[in-house]
Amino acid sequence: MDFTVIKKVRTNNFNDDRIMQKISDMWKGASTELSNHEGITYGLYHEYDSDYKGDYTLCVAIDGKNEPSIVIPDDTKYEIFTVNTDEEQGIFNTWNEIWNKEEEGKLKRAYTYDLEKYYPDGNIDICIAVKEK
Repeated sequence: MDFTVIKKVRTNNFNDDRIMQKISDMWKGASTELSNHEGITYGLYHEYDSDYKGDYTLCVAIDGKNEPSIVIPDDTKYEIFTVNTDEEQGIFNTWNEIWNKEEEGKLKRAYTYDLEKYYPDGNIDICIAVKEK
């Protein structure tokens, strides 16, 4: 899978007081470039320092091979979580579900490339890269 990066930010879920502002600013900054985009938009998580408690890079990306680009190996395995978009905190709740599943030992994350997929119809999936069994 090839992605064109629109905007990116480096942050931490637990040690960055400005996380929400950084992520909001990143999406706002990308919105102009995305205004004519009709395909899937991605929140691409990568460059993990450790696990979900460590630093990582989050990018707004679209399908394509333009620079700057990120290529994810085609053999990457994912566990897919569907976001309840009727909930105001649907994305946050889904990430909590993912973290809890990992803490319980029921999800073996690879910490390579994770994706939030924003479909044109308003649906959202979170795709978590998992280790081979």
